[in-house]
Amino acid sequence: MNKNLHIAIRAAIEAGKAILEVYATDFDVEHKGDDSPLTTADKNANAVINSYLRPTSIPIISEENKQTDYAERKTWSECWIVDPLDGTKEFIKRNGEFTVNIALVKDGNPELGVIYVPVSNTLYFTSEEGSAAFKITLENPDLSVEEIIQQAEAINPAHENNDLTKIVGSRSHLNEDTKQFISEKEKEGKVEIVSKGSSLKFCLVAEGEAHLYPRYAPTMEWDTAAGQAICQAAGVQVIDNTTGRPLRYNKENLLNPYFLVTT
Repeated sequence: MNKNLHIAIRAAIEAGKAILEVYATDFDVEHKGDDSPLTTADKNANAVINSYLRPTSIPIISEENKQTDYAERKTWSECWIVDPLDGTKEFIKRNGEFTVNIALVKDGNPELGVIYVPVSNTLYFTSEEGSAAFKITLENPDLSVEEIIQQAEAINPAHENNDLTKIVGSRSHLNEDTKQFISEKEKEGKVEIVSKGSSLKFCLVAEGEAHLYPRYAPTMEWDTAAGQAICQAAGVQVIDNTTGRPLRYNKENLLNPYFLVTT
């Protein structure tokens, strides 16, 4: 029953090991065509994840794979969406706030999600059908997936607090639109900014450490799919600012609109 979940969890953990092998070295940084950074860790983690996901025969959209034309993608009823190293800037800064993101998307909706934090061995994941979200910090990354699932604890969002609203902001992106959103919330009551890198911002809302995550800066589908799956499984919405509905995936343009993560 949990075949795809088991595969995604093991793929994320093994990719995390590959990332840490590079993290421990004096690695080089390349830059892609859009000037975003790329390291050997991104490439190695991608190779590991592909080796686990390809046998499922479910097509893969990964930041580090050559993208399939939409003419073919639009026929897919399901696909994996992967960011083998989300938060490469955080990786380069060596602050530990980078993740491995793996999501299984069905008919445009991210149903299954896994986020792994290699430095802390922290794992977030949904149930296979996306009805609940869980967290575990692994004392041993080689623990069997069965044991991981048994030992993980369910996570739940925080109730809205009229006295204090915790808003997630990125360490790398805090632009004028985001500042304006924060200013509006400050008119309603006390606001605290919680800073995190990578997809950990989604996890903070899903596990009740923050109430809102406004994103008024560019992201790609692989940046958000796993985080959205975990949020939705925990009862948190990830709302497209243009439609007022949840973000959709495997779009013709893999660039996301601006969005709000909210309880």
